Amino acid sequence: MSNLQNTQRATAAGHRAHQRQRGLSLIEAAVTTAVAAVITSQAVPSLNEAGARRRLEGVATQFRTDVQLARAQAIALNTPLRLEFNAQAGCYVVHAGENGQCTCSAGNSPVCTGQVEVVRHAAVDAASGLVLSSNVRALTFDPAKGTVTPAGSFRFSHAKAGAVHQVVSVMGRVRSCSPRPAVPGMPAC
Repeated sequence: MSNLQNTQRATAAGHRAHQRQRGLSLIEAAVTTAVAAVITSQAVPSLNEAGARRRLEGVATQFRTDVQLARAQAIALNTPLRLEFNAQAGCYVVHAGENGQCTCSAGNSPVCTGQVEVVRHAAVDAASGLVLSSNVRALTFDPAKGTVTPAGSFRFSHAKAGAVHQVVSVMGRVRSCSPRPAVPGMPAC
């Protein structure tokens, strides 16, 4: 046999071998799909927890900012401001009226009686799974002293993400903490 024939046979055998290795077999594809499904099923709950934790941290941070805003606005406007909290509706309203003059409801604008100026209103979407609670119904910000009465503790919680407590002192300072299981990056209560 000549070298040319040997080269042609070797090339033809290489082509056949190459042709036999195209793609994946059905079994290989099924195993790959099963492994991907298992990995995905384990990752989805982690992503849901991370999203819930971010919503929880966002609501707690917004509340802290609104308390600081109310205190600063009371001093700047030289008028008492009130933060009224409605745990059942998952909302609160900061206003320049008397206690009980404004109420809030989730997803709606606050309802006030008389001529009351609303400074800030915030509500949590009921479908988000966040639950708000407090040991006080309202805080009053004194413009002359810069104080808050009474002191109060506000709890923002989610079944999958944990809880954040915002403790408002008489001096108007807000201390954040998380009971067990603690929210990562937050000091324990």
